[in-house]
Amino acid sequence: MSSLFINAGQVMDTVAPLLNDPAKTDYTYITMLPYLNIAIGELNELLEESNVGVTNDISPVYIVKAGVNILTNPPHDMIEIQELGERQRGTNDSFIALPRREFPDALPPSRSLLFWCWKRSEIMFNLNGATTDRDVQLKYTRRPFWGAQNELSIIGNVSAHMFLTYKTAALCAQFVGENETRAMILQVQAEKALERIIGISNKGKQQIMTRHRPFRAGYKSRGY
Repeated sequence: MSSLFINAGQVMDTVAPLLNDPAKTDYTYITMLPYLNIAIGELNELLEESNVGVTNDISPVYIVKAGVNILTNPPHDMIEIQELGERQRGTNDSFIALPRREFPDALPPSRSLLFWCWKRSEIMFNLNGATTDRDVQLKYTRRPFWGAQNELSIIGNVSAHMFLTYKTAALCAQFVGENETRAMILQVQAEKALERIIGISNKGKQQIMTRHRPFRAGYKSRGY
């Protein structure tokens, strides 16, 4: 396994000493695993909410044929679409971002797909489709950490090791050991670990040069 990733057992091995059970006599893998998965779910939501870099991804290029108005297989780990771009099929042109609509509509056919909306886990375009084949690419928010089936399951990037350790230990102390004092101390450590993850991400973002978009009254309106 790459040193960039951790498995569930590695996290639980560091949880057990915090619960005063380094041999995992009482806090076995089976006992700790449900609480590790709760911690993973919470971490995903916190990182997505904070737009931490590890949650950002870019999809492969999809081909949308002329007359087709739907993209049925978006990335399996996608939580939210940040931007959808299109270009003429077979070119190396830059992708042009399309506006988002809440619901699909049938507009006159165009070379472009015109807009997109996300409905029932499907991405829909102008109901009349485009008159030319289009390349489509998504910039999206993904779920960066994965639930564990057992101690060998790969769960994600090593950067979250300490948060998952403290958070899992806090949950186990609270709901298994019923030791509220220990749980509170561990929760504080989990919050500090999360602050470090977000702080490191924000520090990296300071190096990204961005061009400020001009203000205009209708900038945030969706569709045409």
